[in-house]
Amino acid sequence: MIEPTAALVWCPFPDREAARKVAGILLDEKLIACANIMGDIESLFEWNGERGSDVEVAVLFKTTQSKCDHLVIRLGECHPYDTPAIVGWSCDKAHPATLDWLALQTGDKMK
Repeated sequence: MIEPTAALVWCPFPDREAARKVAGILLDEKLIACANIMGDIESLFEWNGERGSDVEVAVLFKTTQSKCDHLVIRLGECHPYDTPAIVGWSCDKAHPATLDWLALQTGDKMK
């Protein structure tokens, strides 16, 4: 039996309202088990050849590895930015109860 593997996806949003809206969609679609909407972050970046900065809200999405690719694509579709910064990765370690909860919430059945 292969257990689900935990995965995380990180993405900044322009504000809490946008983050909550997208998190709700992703929860409804069972692509995530949880979205941790964090406080304001300052982002420094280059865009279109110019340096900029802005205050954004960071979100860490919790899911399973088998849902991660679809989550990254769907998050890009729902995100208010034209080119959102979305990065995801598999987790090497997770508590067994966390893995069970992720699988239950996302419908990712153990194989």
